[in-house]
Amino acid sequence: MKKMQPLFAIPYFLWLVLFVFAPVALIVFYSFLDPQGHFTLTNYQTYFASGKYLLMTFNSVWYAFLITIITLAISYPTAYFLTKLKHKDLWLLLVILPTWINLLLKAYAFIGIFGIHGGINRFLGFFGLAPHQLLFTDASFLIVAMYIELPFMIIPIFNALEELNPSLLSASKDLGANSAQTFWKVILPLSMNGVKSGIQAVFIPSLSLFMLTRLIGGNRVITLGTAIEEHFLVTQNWGMGSTIGVVLIIAMFIVMLLTGEKKKGGK
Repeated sequence: MKKMQPLFAIPYFLWLVLFVFAPVALIVFYSFLDPQGHFTLTNYQTYFASGKYLLMTFNSVWYAFLITIITLAISYPTAYFLTKLKHKDLWLLLVILPTWINLLLKAYAFIGIFGIHGGINRFLGFFGLAPHQLLFTDASFLIVAMYIELPFMIIPIFNALEELNPSLLSASKDLGANSAQTFWKVILPLSMNGVKSGIQAVFIPSLSLFMLTRLIGGNRVITLGTAIEEHFLVTQNWGMGSTIGVVLIIAMFIVMLLTGEKKKGGK
């Protein structure tokens, strides 16, 4: 049986090679090609010398940061509250349910909600308020992105809180700590691994959003994900699109390093 164990890892390594390493290698390879297929460093020179691309990079990081911070501010209290409920598994299922719906369908649903004749403006009309252009704004983009990413922040935080040893909380109270001190000194530090996992799950995808920038932001929100889509589907400049993709991959690795769990004492 032990001789067969290495064979069980073959599908895993095949998956890594075909769907992780190979695509990344292709992106890196194409980033050194011009539209004619010749080797060049012009793509990287253009990227780092262009204020347009640097502004897109800043926008991508800034919006991803805002989405992550707002999502975290909502998710931590929500996850903490869920752990106190009697039927917590049922409530957690309701949090997960929106992830079963296609992203495009959710985007079109919000178009109907935020549209000039949408649900929000109709509701405001009952109070005699004139319709407002809620769609194609930074606020609508942030709200929709936050809604989509919420479950991916709540779940790891919920799991981290659920794994806390109740005896630690009891010990904190026995030593004279009140509820606020127990939270800040015990609960929050011990749940930071869940927070870091949630940040990874939200910040990294938020860096490359492009569908929402089109449908909800109305191209007012320009990110690197939008630029990649333009280069691959419109201008057909795969080299420049791949270059931006390489920059995004590096940014994602940096985020993973900053938020990764640090092992102490070689354990």
